[in-house]
Amino acid sequence: MDVHLVGGGWEDAHAPALYGDFVAAAGRRAAGTPRILLVVLGTDAESLEYHERYRHVLGLAGGHDLVVERVPEGAAFDAAALDGVDGLFVGGGPTPGYHAALAPSFSRIRALVAAGMPYAGFSAGAAVAGSHAVIGGWRLDGVAVCPEESNEDLDEVTVMPGLGLVPGAVDVHAAQWGNVSRAVAVVAAGLAPRAVALDEDTALHADGRVVGAGRVWHVTPDPARAGGVSVHTVAAGQ
Repeated sequence: MDVHLVGGGWEDAHAPALYGDFVAAAGRRAAGTPRILLVVLGTDAESLEYHERYRHVLGLAGGHDLVVERVPEGAAFDAAALDGVDGLFVGGGPTPGYHAALAPSFSRIRALVAAGMPYAGFSAGAAVAGSHAVIGGWRLDGVAVCPEESNEDLDEVTVMPGLGLVPGAVDVHAAQWGNVSRAVAVVAAGLAPRAVALDEDTALHADGRVVGAGRVWHVTPDPARAGGVSVHTVAAGQ
């Protein structure tokens, strides 16, 4: 599947590397100027202003026609918006909200991506892309595993069925918010079979390349130790 995951961040200088492959993939599917659907949450004035950031950084990555689907808080995404698009970009914000809004359309999105439509997820959009979606929380069994600021209004780390575009869990803002430790805890507790944690201004592309400013942290179970994990990192450009 042609999946591009971004850990957050807004540095213009990295936008072509972070989003260029996704836009190019949509262009190949369109055989011309691609029509990209941007799905974001919120319809209030503050949300509309925030959504313009995506229009800006995607514009730095190449030419396309951008269609914006703004999902009101508490509402479900209308899968009819997927008709006739060449690429799907899911933005960031409250991860539980994105998961709830998109979950009824997971099977339709999976089918389209399996058929060749590229998917890009930014922050929350990346977190819901895994087979196991870490939607928030900062404690496991009452013990802190990451900074409280990463909680998404949830206390216990909460893992739910995700889109299933990549195996395991995806966490974001890894180094910047201290979420690597949450990815480690999720795998160690058996809540997901594996995980990746993405730094800000860093993308993991479909071919395994890491681009941008930071690292991708890969967490896998350690077969030599019960409850143990192995962590290795791949820096951008390696």
